Amino acid sequence: MLTNKMVVVIAAEAPIGVALNTAALLGVGLGHHHDQVVGPDTEDAAGNPHTGMCAYPIPVLRASAEQLHYLRTQAAARDDVTVHDMHQIAQQARTYDQMSTTLRGTKPDDVEYLGLALFGPRQTVDSLTGALALYR
Repeated sequence: MLTNKMVVVIAAEAPIGVALNTAALLGVGLGHHHDQVVGPDTEDAAGNPHTGMCAYPIPVLRASAEQLHYLRTQAAARDDVTVHDMHQIAQQARTYDQMSTTLRGTKPDDVEYLGLALFGPRQTVDSLTGALALYR
């Protein structure tokens, strides 16, 4: 049994295209910061290679903008949970530098989250996200 858990939480108000993009970007961030989550490359019966994929199931949940702010605050206060976020500033920026500059000038309460990804001990992640519904 895996002792850690990862979840993705998407803003309930996000249009489907933004929600899908948010989930993809959060997945890239998780994979980049947590090498152990991607399994080794494999091959099929004919010997065709298949690159490694996430070794963890990733529930995709839904939350309101208010819930996302609260969840990010609660998760970021924990030393054992990694929080990855996607926000309107990143979605609207043309470059990473533009996003970074704008974000540095934005008060935390003014950041509009499109989604979060959490990675940490299963019990902790469950306690933070257990009341959220699956994204459907």
